[in-house]
Amino acid sequence: MTEEGRRFAADFARLASDIVNPLFAVSGGPDSMAMLTLAHEALPGFTVASIDHRLRPEAVEESAMVAAHCATLGIPHATLAPSEPITGASIQAQARTTRYALLTDHARAIGAGALVTGHHADDQAETFLMRAARGSGLAGLAGVRARTEIHGITVVRPLLDWRRAELRAIVRRAEVPFFDDPSNHDDRHDRTRFRRLLGENEWLGTPNLARAAAALAETDTDVRAMVEWIWTERAKVGGGEVKLAVEKLPREILRRLARRAIGTVRTEAGIVAPEWTEAANIEKLLDSLLAGKRTTQAGIIASVRGDVWRFREAPPRRASTLGPA
Repeated sequence: MTEEGRRFAADFARLASDIVNPLFAVSGGPDSMAMLTLAHEALPGFTVASIDHRLRPEAVEESAMVAAHCATLGIPHATLAPSEPITGASIQAQARTTRYALLTDHARAIGAGALVTGHHADDQAETFLMRAARGSGLAGLAGVRARTEIHGITVVRPLLDWRRAELRAIVRRAEVPFFDDPSNHDDRHDRTRFRRLLGENEWLGTPNLARAAAALAETDTDVRAMVEWIWTERAKVGGGEVKLAVEKLPREILRRLARRAIGTVRTEAGIVAPEWTEAANIEKLLDSLLAGKRTTQAGIIASVRGDVWRFREAPPRRASTLGPA
């Protein structure tokens, strides 16, 4: 085994020593093809899937290239595609959502122990800067997690300490085929602009930015554990509402508890609109509650009584009985 193979095996084992039959997401780009090359050298028993988002005609050829290369290596491969076209604004964000839905569904269907993606240190640094520019908090700045869970499937990223240049060198040296996605050079996408910023300013220090994100991810994990414990101790769920005892809790903890309370009530009530995510901005809601005022967000009424915050479903708006003017 090469030195790079041993390094990859150690990185994978550190994150996924308990994983069997992992599913590797391979797009056909140099990063994921390098990951496939390293995995073939270092790991037993895994499968591969590629995504055709049906956004570019070339994607069919790219998926076919990955499938042919996997056949040469004797690795099971599947090409996945959405049943409906991806349209509307934020195409890249929608494509990401679709991609993970397809991959995690496939992982579940084939009994894969985890999904493995090829995110590396340069991706991490780009994500850190993008989210910092948007004013993200701790969870956002933590960036791409080395191990996380998406749609109930464990996701691991063993290349987060690897640089884009060394991954490209691996596929070139091994004469492995790959495609360059033209969207990676399209300035209409935020990531492309931040990638260029990092490439043109080495003093920004991509490895250091990636390490900063990793440190914040570790801190975020600790905060999540703390919130979980406080929720168990202080939250009362039942009767279609959540009551939270919030005395002497810092704002970041309150922020996470309030988001969880909103999500819990919405789930129990079956509320799907307005849309809600854990990344939603709730600063105005927090300001109101800390000032002792009742407020509404995402179909939920939040109110205050002493040191207890109460969250419940907002009643439906009554239709006007007035006729046309």
